[in-house]
Amino acid sequence: MTADPLVLMAEVHRATDRLLTTVAGLSDAAVAAPSALPGWSRGHVLTHLARNADGMTNLLEWARTGVVTPQYPSWERRVADIEAGAGRPLTDQLADLRASAARHAAAADRLTSEMWLTTLEIPDRPQTAAYGVWRRLREVEVHHVDLAAGYRPGDWPDAFALHLLHEIVSGYAGRDDAPAVVLCPVETGQELSVGATGATPTVSGPAYALAGWLTGRSTGESLEVTPDGPLPIPPNWM
Repeated sequence: MTADPLVLMAEVHRATDRLLTTVAGLSDAAVAAPSALPGWSRGHVLTHLARNADGMTNLLEWARTGVVTPQYPSWERRVADIEAGAGRPLTDQLADLRASAARHAAAADRLTSEMWLTTLEIPDRPQTAAYGVWRRLREVEVHHVDLAAGYRPGDWPDAFALHLLHEIVSGYAGRDDAPAVVLCPVETGQELSVGATGATPTVSGPAYALAGWLTGRSTGESLEVTPDGPLPIPPNWM
């Protein structure tokens, strides 16, 4: 998947449209029902997605103005805002999702090419403004699955699934809890080694199935393990 933020913003728009279509088909009762995330209702997930859009807008404004604007005022404020909004009815949740996505898109439109390259000195993980677009796309696609409302890893676009898989593998570097395994997405046939080298199993399947399993969004039941045996247990993602 390209790193061009303008191309990625088009993917964000499409992913957001898919999300909004799913949400529009829910009811107030469905919004209040549990999501796939332990302890969170669908309302928690939807509120998180809206506040995440606003947080990513803050980072884009930081890149545009040079004024340090953290994604969230604090972790405690993030948690409190999600809890405060989780119990809202469908109409309010949907309006919030639409409005926050529109604010994020408008902020992206205001950035010049040079601004997209601005490095934001976020504690422990400095990153360019452009990287934030991928982060937003990842939030929308993964949490759409977390709604447990019919959207599954198999619905992820191929390019997104492959990009996510490669990001996960890169993130395993240096982790002691990474499983010793070779991953083989059938789309490319490229072997991705994780963990210790040597006699390790190979897990093959579509990129979406590999990424879904490694992120805890699927059980990996469609994956093939060679030699035959159980799937390794992946560590917690993110």
